[in-house]
Amino acid sequence: MKALVTGGAGFIGSNLAHALQRKGFELKVLDDFSHSADSNLEGLEGEILRGDLLETERLVSGWRPDVVFHQAALTDTTVMDEAAMRRVNVEGFRKVLDFAAKCGARVVYASSAAVYGAGPTPMREDQPLAPLNPYGVSKMEGEALAAEYADRVTAVGLRYFNVYGPREHHKGKSASMIWQLALQMAGRRRPRLFKWGEQVRDHIYVDDVVQANLQALKLNAGGIFNVGTGRSASFNEVIESLNETLGFDYEPEYIENPYAFYQNRTLADAARVRQGLSFEPKFDIRSGIKNYFGKVDVREWAGKAG
Repeated sequence: MKALVTGGAGFIGSNLAHALQRKGFELKVLDDFSHSADSNLEGLEGEILRGDLLETERLVSGWRPDVVFHQAALTDTTVMDEAAMRRVNVEGFRKVLDFAAKCGARVVYASSAAVYGAGPTPMREDQPLAPLNPYGVSKMEGEALAAEYADRVTAVGLRYFNVYGPREHHKGKSASMIWQLALQMAGRRRPRLFKWGEQVRDHIYVDDVVQANLQALKLNAGGIFNVGTGRSASFNEVIESLNETLGFDYEPEYIENPYAFYQNRTLADAARVRQGLSFEPKFDIRSGIKNYFGKVDVREWAGKAG
């Protein structure tokens, strides 16, 4: 089977690309490398296409994938430039859908729990959407765009909750809080949390997200699914797990939250994805953190950061 992975040099995209290679897919990766890393593609044998999503059809010309895993996006939730968000996350996605329609490919695309905003939890796929920032709005518009193409493209949207794991180091302030907190601790600093660290997230390990994408490929129809664990953990609990895994004993430093649009709570209702995609996450917060930092030496990265 042939697969195109957009954003394939990024965090989730690169993990997915490597998994597809292990499963024997004929693979191409498309990325503009503005928010990704060449090192994420080490060992990948598929063709790497460097360029903009808006030129998807030209860049992939002459090759017809069976499936497009669309992972490319501008993911910084603090970016307030609505035009920049729409260019990548909506108009770029439109070009991907156009290409998929012409070559008869199925699409599995990344959406986000940001579409729920401060909505009630556990967050259900059929509840009203109320995004709090341009990123969340762009993901909501992307889902609406996929629905417009429903008669031409079978598209499965995955609303990722808070993903963490290997190959996210290049993301800087857009990396998971788990990585950012671990980096602070490895740099011999107290981890900084917004007061009082009781905000909760449905943290999901990237290996589980990859598995959800593979399960989505088996679905014979389109749809929208949460990709979370169905369990939440506070940031104070994250610090406890990091201390345990990394051998530290740091107390958090609590600071004021400057963001009016901050999500204080995310939690996926996992019923639909469990039934529709037969998806069951393997990792909880403690086992995920243990697996993560068994693969990645955060002390080495802290040293590089200065």
